[in-house]
Parts: sequence; C-alpha cells; structure tokens
Amino acid sequence: MTKLSVNINKIATLRNARGADNPNVVKVALDAERFGSQGITVHPRPDERHIRYQDVIDLAKVVTTEFNIEGYPDKRFMEMVRMIKPAQATLVPDPPTAITSNNGWDTIANQSMLKDIVAELHESGVRVSIFINPETKYFEPAKLTGTDRVELYTEPYAANYHKDRDAAVKPYIEVAELARELGMGLNAGHDLDLQNLAFLKQSIPYLDEVSIGHALVCDALYYGLENTIQMYRRKLE
Repeated sequence: MTKLSVNINKIATLRNARGADNPNVVKVALDAERFGSQGITVHPRPDERHIRYQDVIDLAKVVTTEFNIEGYPDKRFMEMVRMIKPAQATLVPDPPTAITSNNGWDTIANQSMLKDIVAELHESGVRVSIFINPETKYFEPAKLTGTDRVELYTEPYAANYHKDRDAAVKPYIEVAELARELGMGLNAGHDLDLQNLAFLKQSIPYLDEVSIGHALVCDALYYGLENTIQMYRRKLE
C-alpha cells in the first residue's frame, strides 16, 4: 500500500494572507486525517512564509498518523526535529529563498554531511528520507549515508507526463528498482496530481508514500477536501 501524506503548507499560506487564524492549520490537519489522509507533511522555511515553527509544535501534539517534517537541515531545523521526534524527517537541499523544492541532493558531494545528519536523526528515533533526483549516480551514495528512504523528485515526470508518459516515467522506474535493490524505501513528491498519480503508482507499485500539497489543495477548491482526499486515495489503490 502506498500511503498518502497531505502537505498543508498551502493552507498556512492562505491563513497568512489575512494575518489571522482562518483557516486553522491544526483543524485542517485533523480533518484531513479524518477524511483519509495517512500522513501530514509540513515544510517550514526560515522566513515562515507559510508553515510557522509554532505550527509544527502545535501539530506534533495532535497528529495521529505519520507526521513528516521536510526542510533543509540547518541548526534550527535539526533542533526542532530532535525536540518533536516526528515519524519522518525529509531532508531537502533548498536554499532559504527557494519558492519550492526544485532539485534533489547531490549525494556524492554532500555524502559526509548527510551521513552525520542521518546518524543524528536516527539517535532521536526519526526515520529519514532524502530528496533526490531520478539519476542513478546519486543512489549508491545515498545508501552510504544510512538513510532509510529516498524521496523521488517528480517534477520532471509531471512536466513531461502529457507529452509522453512512458518516456517520462522510465528514469523513475530505473532508479526505483535500484533503490529497492539497495534496500531503501521509496517516497515521491512534487507536482503529482489526479492526472499523473495513478500511472506513477502503476509503474512503481512498491512506492511507500507520496506527499502532495499544492495540487490537492487546488482540487479541494472544486471538489471539497474530504472528497479530494478520497479521490487521491483511489488513484493509489
């Protein structure tokens, strides 16, 4: 079974636009779980332009499914993860000014640093996933960091899906098989939606988890949050 983790960053973006607490991100997270989400994902950034660090603390008290915290592993992020001890920490190489995650780790150049970070998170009992491009050269070095999983960066797949979906998914099948051979779990995320999700799942049936936020929230404007979560769940089944 591939789990659906709902990224609620965009809910926080909407709240922050008015400076109050509507919509309330904790309530949305609890509702998402009640509607069928099997995990909640947040990605706090240093400028707190969407999810705030206090949100992460508040969510950690109430989330009962898998809580996944994404971020660049700077000092503040690491302190927060060690304190909260979520089910999973997803390490991304975003600079502070990035609008969204747009590249995976160079696990060759950053192997030593990532190895130390993974070991530190394991000491806190946190599962680790490393955000990674669909290029085979990065997978064995990722394995050597000690990471539990890798998260496939799927924007290139999504961008090319409507042109030639078989060609778009081909490199992902290749690296997914390699990750499986190396004994690493597989997550996926970025620009996955109701059009391209089912084919990715069919092509890589042993995906552990997908993390979806932007497209799911956009769809919820038309279909409603409960119905939308169920629609995404059906794509994974």
